Amino acid sequence: MSSVIERSSDWFERYLVPPLGTLASNIYLQAVRDAFIIFTLPLIIAGSLFLIVANPPFPFLANLVSNYKYAILVPFQLSFGLMALFLAFGVAYSVAQYRRTEPVQPGILAMVLFLVASVPVTDLTTLKLGDILPYLGGQGLLVAILIGIMTTEVMRWFRGSGFIIRLPKSVPKNVTRAFEALVPTFLLLTTVWGIEWFVSSYTVSIDGKNMQMTLPILLMQVFKPLVAVQDSYPAALAEIVLMMLLWSVGIHGMNLVTAIAAPFWFTTLASNATGGHGIVTEPFFHIFAHLGGSGATWPLVIYMLLSRSAQLRTVGKIALGPAIFNINEPVTFGVPMALNPLMIIPFLLVPVIIVTINYFVFAVGLVHVPIVIQPFTVPLGISGFVATGGDIRGSILQFFDLAVSALIYFPFFRAWERILVAREEDASQHEAVEGPTPVKVG
Repeated sequence: MSSVIERSSDWFERYLVPPLGTLASNIYLQAVRDAFIIFTLPLIIAGSLFLIVANPPFPFLANLVSNYKYAILVPFQLSFGLMALFLAFGVAYSVAQYRRTEPVQPGILAMVLFLVASVPVTDLTTLKLGDILPYLGGQGLLVAILIGIMTTEVMRWFRGSGFIIRLPKSVPKNVTRAFEALVPTFLLLTTVWGIEWFVSSYTVSIDGKNMQMTLPILLMQVFKPLVAVQDSYPAALAEIVLMMLLWSVGIHGMNLVTAIAAPFWFTTLASNATGGHGIVTEPFFHIFAHLGGSGATWPLVIYMLLSRSAQLRTVGKIALGPAIFNINEPVTFGVPMALNPLMIIPFLLVPVIIVTINYFVFAVGLVHVPIVIQPFTVPLGISGFVATGGDIRGSILQFFDLAVSALIYFPFFRAWERILVAREEDASQHEAVEGPTPVKVG
């Protein structure tokens, strides 16, 4: 058994690690991931708390706040509803950091360009914020990402070329930077404004209402089939499999998949907050599939604490605290799950089965779909209740998934435990026969 595992590990390292590693190291994906985590997630989480307060799960509380509902929702609408604007800054800033160039100017310009691209070319004094707010939030994420990347790369190219205004070295650096950014700023602003003016000359009917076309609306119309496909069971299955394959070779799968799929997840989540019934969102994975961490490894911690293997007991003690807050790196690299052909089987199988169960539970309405995003460190039971807007069935679903995970992991854990116990016994007998290894002095 050990030789089979070793040969399989060699195969993983030779054929699977290189392509997945290349994908994970793409700077644009890393920049988008960082932008979501650093620049938008805190605001989204804080704003979502106001959504819960405005829509409490208990009838007597709902009646109590009913007269103040729209006032309470203002922080939610101006944080969650403007996340694409913040993301435009974050992507440009993060790409600039990876490119080792000045990040603030591209970030600020990206925000301005995103606003120019999102606001129809019209008399702005007649424009209502509520009409364009959806496209400054969840439905504008794709435009924000593209503008963020483009802004930094164009400004970086100009800085390396001769097509900028150069001042004498005696001029202070801040003034020099401002003039260096002038030409690319003017060209980008003019280009985006010109494209938006052309696009705004067309109208589109959305929910029976005629609206001027904008770049976010155009992109959402183009990608509407893709958004619908992404909110499907095959898409959920493909995403969870990719996550776990990446984790299986030691790459943070959730972070990488988030960088690719987040625009679609947050678009669906924004729709759910206003009465939609989308299923495949960030909480669908973080809150309902990653129980105790990616791979739903919570039960393994309990098994390890009771294990006959000294190695597994030690890992179990270390992993217990983090597992409460859904952090499972001690399990992933201590069991190990990564590059372990035996444990990779349930590591992939458990999330696939849980995602399958949860998708159809949400689809038929047995549990309210997720509407609230929260930190992934919120413990089980609480997180399921909060994510579904106060549906206690969300917590029950989490514990049901946990039981499924425990049943599937058990036989694989026992097989791995026997291998480790045999190794430990061999090592102990070898030491008893030969004695401890002498220590060289001097």
